[in-house]
Amino acid sequence: MRENSTGKLIINFTPTGLIPTKEMTPHVPTTPLEIIEEVLEVRKYDVSMVHLHARGQEGRPTHEKEVYAEIIHGIREVDGWGDSALVLCISTSGRIWKDFERRSECLELTGRVRPDMASLTLSSLNFNRQASINSPQMIQMLAQKMRAHGIKPELEAFDIGMINYAKYLHRKGFIDSPFYFNLILGNIACAQANILNLGLMVNELPEGSVWAAGGVGDAQLKMNVNGMINGGGVRVGLEDSIWWTPKRQKLATNIDLLRRIHTIAQALDLEIATPKDVRAILGLGANE
Repeated sequence: MRENSTGKLIINFTPTGLIPTKEMTPHVPTTPLEIIEEVLEVRKYDVSMVHLHARGQEGRPTHEKEVYAEIIHGIREVDGWGDSALVLCISTSGRIWKDFERRSECLELTGRVRPDMASLTLSSLNFNRQASINSPQMIQMLAQKMRAHGIKPELEAFDIGMINYAKYLHRKGFIDSPFYFNLILGNIACAQANILNLGLMVNELPEGSVWAAGGVGDAQLKMNVNGMINGGGVRVGLEDSIWWTPKRQKLATNIDLLRRIHTIAQALDLEIATPKDVRAILGLGANE
């Protein structure tokens, strides 16, 4: 299985997502201030990247760029804007909003609130209760707008066909190397969470790829560990699972999940990538 060219563990933190609510778990941050405070707190666990979903003051998901700007500014004001600052990624998800205008609004942020990266899901897919619609035209339009605004795609692949589509996008000039992939396994209608599927997906990644393994629900810890022992990174947080173990007897906190990953990394004697490392390998530079 192909190791990341960084030679270091990249920890990609996903604090909120679109689905978890305070009714589901009191631990999920669901306002801009809560998200900012949580992101700043977890820096002590060597997080280098953060995958952000915006929530309004009422806690509901929002596409509004003003809310993303508030969150990014709140993080940057403390964490800084230089080449050692956290890599911040925003979401262009098609799970709630289907039109290009709303999905891409957040890509228009500039200056000190411009994100480093933005999610780009590489095909449509079904979750257990709803669909994420990503037509070829939508994916290409989002990729073009990201490029126009100097924002690097965070490529989300839920099965092996999505990786093939990323190669197509590269051939057609929509995305550039080096690539960053989140390989997310365990969704009901996509690649299931086992080492064979992960290995097949990693094997199909194009040259110049950096990858992280994530898992939906009960698969999160298993896929995180598989990623760590096979030379990849991890995607971890309450966005993908609100439970501490698959037995679902205890709700997790983001701190719980990150502390556990940090402990496992130490046990495996893995060197953890800093934000500066990630910026260098992905060619992001500093967001000044």
